[in-house]
Amino acid sequence: MAGSNGVSRRQMFKTSAAFGGAIAAAPLLSACGSGNAAAKESGVAAKSAVQAVLPTFKASSAVTPDIPPVAGANGAASDPAFLSYPASPPRSVTGAVGSGGSYSAVSPIWGSVPAPGNSYYTAVNQALGATLTDSPSDGTNYATMLATRFASGNIPDWLDVPGWNVSAIQNFAEGVDKYFTDLTPYLGGDKVLDYPNLAAIPTGGWQAGVWNGKLYGIPLWTSAAVIPGAVFYRADILKAAGIDPSTVTSADTLKGVGKQVNNPSKGQYAFDDLTKYLYQVFNIPQNNGNTGWTRDSTGKLVNGYEVPEFLEMLNFANDLAKSGLVHPDALAGDSSKAKNRFWAGKTVITADGSGAWNKGDAQSGAAANASYERQAFKLFAFDGGKPSIALYPGSGMFSYVNKKLTGAQVKELLRIANYLAAPFGSAEYLISRYGKEGVDYTMTDGAPILTDQGNKDVTDTLDQLANCQSITFNAGYNQITKDYAAWQADMVQHAFKPTFYAMNISEPAQTAKASTALEAVITDVRMGRKGVADYQSALTTWQNAGGNQLRDFYEGIAKQYGTGN
Repeated sequence: MAGSNGVSRRQMFKTSAAFGGAIAAAPLLSACGSGNAAAKESGVAAKSAVQAVLPTFKASSAVTPDIPPVAGANGAASDPAFLSYPASPPRSVTGAVGSGGSYSAVSPIWGSVPAPGNSYYTAVNQALGATLTDSPSDGTNYATMLATRFASGNIPDWLDVPGWNVSAIQNFAEGVDKYFTDLTPYLGGDKVLDYPNLAAIPTGGWQAGVWNGKLYGIPLWTSAAVIPGAVFYRADILKAAGIDPSTVTSADTLKGVGKQVNNPSKGQYAFDDLTKYLYQVFNIPQNNGNTGWTRDSTGKLVNGYEVPEFLEMLNFANDLAKSGLVHPDALAGDSSKAKNRFWAGKTVITADGSGAWNKGDAQSGAAANASYERQAFKLFAFDGGKPSIALYPGSGMFSYVNKKLTGAQVKELLRIANYLAAPFGSAEYLISRYGKEGVDYTMTDGAPILTDQGNKDVTDTLDQLANCQSITFNAGYNQITKDYAAWQADMVQHAFKPTFYAMNISEPAQTAKASTALEAVITDVRMGRKGVADYQSALTTWQNAGGNQLRDFYEGIAKQYGTGN
C-alpha cells in the first residue's frame, strides 16, 4: 500500500491482491451501480438509485500533471503522473476552512504512532482553522478495534473503515445508518461542487461508499485504474540475453522466454510463483483477486473455477513447475522473499501488484545489482488473442462522519476533507502531507523530503481521513514514472468491470470450507505436487459441498440487485 516513492508514501495507491476489497456483513449491502437494499428489486432500478446519489465528477484544474491521465475502456483511466513538484505550488482552496471546531478521529497506522500535538499536527490544524485530533490505531489489529467500537457505540467524530475490515463488524449495514451521517444531502450530485477537491475524486471511488441507498463513505486512495497486478521481468537480464519483451504475446511465448533465461547452475531461474496473476493471462473471471462469476453461452452463472481456461492455466503452471523453470523456494511456498529473489536476479520473471514498480523498488534492486531494471510485460492473453483485465473497485477504504454531529459541524468537516483532498502539486497538499517546511520537510531536487523530525511526526494518519486521486510520482526516478505511466495508459484500454463489480457481498459462511479445500488442491497442482486430474476431482467435490449453493446465492443477488457492471 506504499506510495511510488519513499517520501510521498501512500500518495500513489496502486493495489494488489492484498487490497482485499470491501466485504459486507450481510448478503448485499452496497454496490457499484447496483446493490441498494432500499431500491426496488429490479437490478436496473437499483442501479439508477445508486447512481443518483453519487457525487458529480469535476476534474481539478489547480495543478497540471506532467503526464495527463489517459482514458481507457469501461470507465478506466490511467493516473496523472508528475516528474517534479511545482516550484510555486498553487492553492486549491479558497476562503476559510474550519470555523474553530474540535473533532476526534481514528485511522489505521502501520508503524510507530507519532506523538500527539507534534509539529506536523500543529501545522495542519493551523492551516485548517480547527482542531483535528487523530488517535491512530494499529492497522494489524484494526478490525478488532472497530468491532469493539461498533458494539459499544463509541464512535469518534471521523472514522476510517477499511473495506477489508467490514466483515469483522456485525451488521455493518445497520451500523452505518445508526452511527454515520448520510452525506447525500451534502455531496450527492452537484452538491459536491461546493467542495472542488472532493469533486475531483473519480466517480468509481464513491460507489462502494453507498450503503442502503445513501452515500456515507468518503473514498480514500481512489484510482480509475485499480487492477490485480502485472507480470514483471528483469529488463536488464532480458536485454543482456538479446530478448525482445514485446515478443511475449501468449503463454507459449512467455514460457519460451523463460527457457532462454533459465540457468539453475548459476542460481538463476526463469520464474517465481506467478499465482493468481495468471488469471488475467488466461482470461479467468475474477473479482478482487479471487475467481469471480460470469455467464456461459447458455446463460448459466459459472465460477472461474469452472471455465475451461482454468484448466489451461493449471496445465501451464504445472508444466512450468515440472520443467524446472520455477525457483525451488517459490515451489516450497516461500513467498516472503519473492522480491528479494527478483532483486538479486535469482528469478527473472515474477508477478506482483502494480504498486511494486516504484522508486523504492529501484533502490532495493540496485543495492542487489547495479544494473537492476524492473519492467512489466504489456497485457497479453494465453492464446495470443485480445487481452483483458478486470477492474477492482476505485477505492477500498472509506472514512465516515459521526451521525451525532450537527449540520454545521458536518459541513465544517467536509471543508476539512476538501482541504485534505487537495491535489498533488498544490500548496495544501504540502501542508496536509508534510507539515511545515524547514521543520518537517525541505524541498530538494523538485520533491518534498522529510527531515529527521518529519520522519518521526509525519505518518499516514490525517491522509487516512481524506485524500486526493492517486498519482504517480518517483522523485529523482523520472524514467520509472514515464515507463509506468505508458504501461498503465496501455493497460486501461483493456479494462472491464467484472460481474458483481464493487458489490459488497458476504458469502454464506458454510461455503468457505469447500473453497478453502479447493484452493489447497489448486496450490498443489500449480506447484507440481499434484496433477490436473486431482483438480478436476476436487472441483466436483467443491460444487457438491458449496459451489452449487454459491451459484444459487449469486443468482438470487443478480435477480434482485443486478450484477454491478
